Amino acid sequence: MAYQYAQYLESAEFLRARLDVSPRVAVVLGSGLGGFARHMERPAAIPYERIPHFMPSTAQSHEGALYAGRLFGVDVALMKGRHHYYEGYAAEDIAFGVRVLRLLGVDAIILTNAAGGIRPGMSPGDLMLITDHIGFFCQSPLRGANLLQFGPRFPDMTAVYDVGLAQLARDEAVKCGVALSEGVYAYLPGPQYETPAEIRALRLLGADAVGMSTVPEAVAAAHCGMRVMGISCITNLAAGLSGRPLDADEVVEAAGQASQSFETLVGGILRGLAGNPAW
Repeated sequence: MAYQYAQYLESAEFLRARLDVSPRVAVVLGSGLGGFARHMERPAAIPYERIPHFMPSTAQSHEGALYAGRLFGVDVALMKGRHHYYEGYAAEDIAFGVRVLRLLGVDAIILTNAAGGIRPGMSPGDLMLITDHIGFFCQSPLRGANLLQFGPRFPDMTAVYDVGLAQLARDEAVKCGVALSEGVYAYLPGPQYETPAEIRALRLLGADAVGMSTVPEAVAAAHCGMRVMGISCITNLAAGLSGRPLDADEVVEAAGQASQSFETLVGGILRGLAGNPAW
């Protein structure tokens, strides 16, 4: 559907009246990574179904609730569960929450996901900082009438992923002793996993990991002036690289096994933001 600016405002005002904090940072938690929310101090937890104009989350292991509270010294909003194109949602639906967070005052957003590793040498449990993305098959969340309150009609996508936040992630990974690679994330809509031929094509195009999320949110966040960071948790080798069929339960399980290093890294990033008032 085509949302009106008033609908975004209504959602933001609904949340503002129910939150005890004014979040400046948001984290979107991908498949199997929702446990990070347990670190939040006295969180408000609001199911998506209660928020005006929000859609329910139907994806496996996605709770579908917005948490807000103090987290590692920063006022943070957590989207514990996201929306996907394969659930039947349009890209504008997927990006709706990002725009509402912007209206709440969020300046920086950390988008996380579970992804298949394409680059040789990747293993389940690896963490990858997203430096760019390939979104050829992503319906744009900006399609339709442009809302100038969020950004221009034709936004530049040269630097979607903020270089300052990326350097903070590198620095905190070293401090925390967490291995962090870097690479390009490719989006495909799903819900079927990719074919081996598609993976070979993506590798030729320069992709290092592949998944079914993140890009619509990243485009919308960049459009409305947010600083964006992306982190992929590699949960499996992409199709045709391991000799085994892909399984959704194994993806979620692998993400859970990598959650300790993921939580250590993202916690360090939030502490880094808390210690830098100028960010």
